[in-house]
Formats: sequence, C-alpha cells, structure tokens
Amino acid sequence: MVKTIITVLHIVISLVVMISVLMQPAKVQGLSTAISGSAETFFGKNKSRTYEGKLRVLTIVSMILFVITSIILVYLSNK
Repeated sequence: MVKTIITVLHIVISLVVMISVLMQPAKVQGLSTAISGSAETFFGKNKSRTYEGKLRVLTIVSMILFVITSIILVYLSNK
C-alpha cells in the first residue's frame, strides 16, 4: 500500500518537474545579454517574486522531492 502511494506521488512529481522545466523561458539570447545580465542580477531586487523566480523555486523543490521519492522507491523495492 505504501509503495503504491509513493509511486503515484512520484509520477505526479515527475509531471510537475516536466511542466515547470518546459514553462521556463529560454536563456540563450546572445553575448550582449551575458554582459548586461550580470548587472541585472546584481542590481535586480525581488527577483524571487517574478514569474521566472517562482518557476525556478518550483523546479528546485520538485526535483528534490523527485530524488527523495526515487530513493524511497529503491529502498522499498529492495526490501
């Protein structure tokens, strides 16, 4: 029963990871943004409150949960 619940949770988390990665904007914009981008990140305030910041946090949290559920599933399958 526990293995089934963890498996379903693992599938949902993997879908969240895929969607959050695909929704993030591309960062390939050329050399000019590489030079000016450092000033934007240095002087930019409230970066985590933007749409991209929230997606980044969602991706990080979901990836951590994905790894944790993967480890739990491996442990349960070897038990």
